[in-house]
Amino acid sequence: MSQTAVSAGGIVFRRAEEGIEIVLVGRTPERLWALPKGTPNAGETLEQTALREVREETGLEVRILDTVGQVEYWYSSSNGTRVQKTVHYYLMEPTGGDTADHDDEFDVVEWRHLSEAERLLTHRNQLPMLQRAWELIGGMTA
Repeated sequence: MSQTAVSAGGIVFRRAEEGIEIVLVGRTPERLWALPKGTPNAGETLEQTALREVREETGLEVRILDTVGQVEYWYSSSNGTRVQKTVHYYLMEPTGGDTADHDDEFDVVEWRHLSEAERLLTHRNQLPMLQRAWELIGGMTA
């Protein structure tokens, strides 16, 4: 038996002296680094979900600039059901807030240089999303 699941999240970036930085969320005991994402609440669009989840998990107020793409994968739920999950990612820029104000789902929220973010990401299937975000950012005027 299998089912489907969906979530949405963001690739939040800023331009720094050293180049493009990305916000990563982390769990120290697991040595996990990821892009912020989460499950829609009833009645939410994917865009609303991405904005809310990024705000909750990073403490940042953001706006969506573009659609980056999606990642699909399978996992087994706690009851053994096979789940096909699709995660929709959006390119975002911060408009306010502070990473110190993130919720308790993650231990740390940090800005990391894009190349370091690529190296740190625990879920390697998120790498194409970072690469696509880099292409989109490169096409924008500073």
